[in-house]
Amino acid sequence: MGTMATQSPFLLLESFLQTLSPANFQPPVWLMDEVQRRLVLLLNHILSQEKEATNRLARQKGRVVHMQWRFLAMELVATPAGLLDRAPSGAKPDLVLAVTEESPLALAQAALRGDKPAVRIEGDVQLAAEVNWLVDHVRWDMEEDLSKVIGDAPAHALGQAARGMAAALRQFLGAAAAKGADQAQT
Repeated sequence: MGTMATQSPFLLLESFLQTLSPANFQPPVWLMDEVQRRLVLLLNHILSQEKEATNRLARQKGRVVHMQWRFLAMELVATPAGLLDRAPSGAKPDLVLAVTEESPLALAQAALRGDKPAVRIEGDVQLAAEVNWLVDHVRWDMEEDLSKVIGDAPAHALGQAARGMAAALRQFLGAAAAKGADQAQT
C-alpha cells in the first residue's frame, strides 16, 4: 500500500489567498461595508473598557488613520468621546499604517508567536505614538465578555479550548517550519 502525499491545510489556504489580488478578486462593496462596521463596533467595545485608551484617543479627535493590508483598506477617525468611527469618504489621512507582509500564513505564524507584523508607517509621529500605545496596552478579555453571555464555566471552557488550539497550531507550524528548514538543507 503506497503512501499518499498530504499537503498542509495552511499551505492550501496560503496558495488560495495568494490568488486573491485586486486584479483577481474584489469583495462586494456591501460585504466590505458590513465588515468595517462590525470591526468599528468591536474596536469601540474593546476601547471603552480602558479609560486611559479613550482619554488618549479623545485627544486625537478628528485625526484620520488609514490602515491597509493587501487590497483591504479602511480609514478610521478618532471621535471626541475617545472612540473610533469610519472616516468620511475622501478624508485625508493623518497617518498611514500598511502591513507589508503579503502572506496570510506568515502573518498567522507571527501572531501566534506574539510578534507584531511589519508595518510601513507614514504621517504624524504623535498620532503614531498614540496608536502604538493602544496596540501595546489595550487587551480584549474575550473570555470575560463571553461569560456575560453564556456564563463563567462555559466561557472558561471555550477559552481553554481556544488556548489549546492555539498551542497545537503553534506546535504544528513550528514542526512544519523545522521540516521545511531540513528539506532546504538537503
